[in-house]
Amino acid sequence: MDLDENDQRTETGSGITCTSTPGGTLVTLWGEVDASLRESASEAMATLAAHGSGRPVVVDARDVTFIDSSGVAFILQVYVLGQETGTPVSLRDPSEAVVEVLDMVGIGGRIPVTRTAESAS
Repeated sequence: MDLDENDQRTETGSGITCTSTPGGTLVTLWGEVDASLRESASEAMATLAAHGSGRPVVVDARDVTFIDSSGVAFILQVYVLGQETGTPVSLRDPSEAVVEVLDMVGIGGRIPVTRTAESAS
């Protein structure tokens, strides 16, 4: 799903962004999260590292249609950075593709998951 710049999406149909919110930091993943997004993942990690600790990080993964090992590694790096800095990290509305791969590699359930009312419908 491609959205305009106001919704942090690009014309590629896939991406990773990191934005500050009043309540913390929002990392948004969408489309095919794979090795082609390494540059975006690196930029997001640099932004997270610069934000310091304590402010919650939410990884919104609802629009992920595919995720490979590099995408899983990115999510795990965000989680580990949170653990190291005392920053709470959660997955918001992870798509079935994300849940399936995290379970397959043995880290399903390790990262707290939040479900919004939108995902329940």
